[in-house]
Amino acid sequence: MKGTIGVGLVGYGMASKRFHAPLIQAQEGLSLVAVASRDPGKVRADWPEIPVEATPGALFARDDIDLVVIPTPNATHYALVSEALAAGKHVVVDKPFTVTVDEAERLCVQAAEAERLLSVFHNRRWDADFLTVRKLLDSGALGRMMHFESHFDRYRPEVAQRWREEPAPGSGAWFDLGSHLLDQALVLFGKPQSIWLDLASQREGARVDDYFHAVLRYGENRVVLHGGTLVAAPGARFTIHGTRASYIKHGLDPQEDMLKRGDRLPSPGWGEDWRHGMLTTGQAREGGQPELHEVPTLPGDYLAYYAGVRDAILGRGPLPVTAESALEAMRLLEAGRRSAETGRVVSF
Repeated sequence: MKGTIGVGLVGYGMASKRFHAPLIQAQEGLSLVAVASRDPGKVRADWPEIPVEATPGALFARDDIDLVVIPTPNATHYALVSEALAAGKHVVVDKPFTVTVDEAERLCVQAAEAERLLSVFHNRRWDADFLTVRKLLDSGALGRMMHFESHFDRYRPEVAQRWREEPAPGSGAWFDLGSHLLDQALVLFGKPQSIWLDLASQREGARVDDYFHAVLRYGENRVVLHGGTLVAAPGARFTIHGTRASYIKHGLDPQEDMLKRGDRLPSPGWGEDWRHGMLTTGQAREGGQPELHEVPTLPGDYLAYYAGVRDAILGRGPLPVTAESALEAMRLLEAGRRSAETGRVVSF
């Protein structure tokens, strides 16, 4: 395959509008050819030149589309991905991969048999703070990591009228935000020995979990993943303690807010986060005070995901997120749910 890769987008909800369409159009070598939507006016308001198909099937039938992107409600992922693969398309599906491990496993097999590439949009591997944390851990500046805490806290006291808030497979904060944090933990540390999860529905009128607190065990090391929707004064995004130093970083990656307000790539200062983390070393100065060092936060780069997908389709490099790695996150999501239901630690 040479030249530009034609991309079809299924649906035009928040994820398509805020993330996928702008990133696809900004990435050299990719071209958004068409969108499948029951509301063509929404698409044309943002992208007046893009054709709109009435159904996903009509989109999959187009010969000018090589890659299909599926950022639809979680419960629809399996059927749509399977149909797209059967039509001979490469596929990117939004996280979480599916709503069950069984569905994810079957899609991995189908993609391999079809000789098509299948990837999951775990974009937060390219968050500014996560890129910084990954570099910091690789540097050895913290010594041996003993405690890693990752929070995704928000203040959203009102229950919204949307599918994520309805009791259905794949809804709730654990499958939404927890899938991000689990994927990041897997990238950094691999598969844990066990998981324990506490879930709650804390907001008035909540019908699904809107709070989670997970503990992953790696020998004597602990990885804590936490998310809440009633956090008006968020604490640290990352808290890491090692044998030589500690690192604390506040604030979420800025790229989602940039895309939400309509910023388009490329633009000056994209992904730059002015909230730098602090490294506290265990070696005291004269007077017994610990040494504090500011750690500049690397720029975030969501565009790198689609650059990697493009290169993988063209045979120039590996997929940035494989279906198999996303399957591991699905296994942890399910194991966490079992832990929350039974009140027990689930070991692997």
